[in-house]
Amino acid sequence: MTFFKFIKQDWIRNHNNTKGRFITVHFRIANFCKGKKLAKLFLSPYLALYRFFFEWALGIKIPYQVKAGSGLRVYHGYALVINKDTVFGENCTLRHSTTIGNKGEFDRPCPVIGDNVNIGAHVCILGEIEIGNNVIIGAGSMVTKSIPSNSVVVGNPARIIKQLNS
Repeated sequence: MTFFKFIKQDWIRNHNNTKGRFITVHFRIANFCKGKKLAKLFLSPYLALYRFFFEWALGIKIPYQVKAGSGLRVYHGYALVINKDTVFGENCTLRHSTTIGNKGEFDRPCPVIGDNVNIGAHVCILGEIEIGNNVIIGAGSMVTKSIPSNSVVVGNPARIIKQLNS
């Protein structure tokens, strides 16, 4: 995939969402460095600026090491905290005040999130868990256990309230 195609892979999913486009394009520029020593060396000033601007100025922590499939959609972005070891499938949606990562211990595995997952505002997804494909996680949910595909979950702790047709 070319550099320009790589950084625009989320463009269509963030249609009519200027802030989402801004966040995802800059994340993808930084994310392009993952596993590429020459790109990381060449873009190291950008990585420092990305980290300072997004983490310190905007309060959005999406480390460039995050593995995210194409079609990532970000609404608002404020107070969004994602651990660098989190894995996202394709066409995932993130909203503000969401935390995704391990349970606080260093070197502990982080969530693996499937394709077409819609994550509401103020959600915490913590621990070595898997979120299946086509899952909707309601606002304010605390997810600490794996969720099967085609589910709608809400609450603290999150519980399945509906199974969607596959």
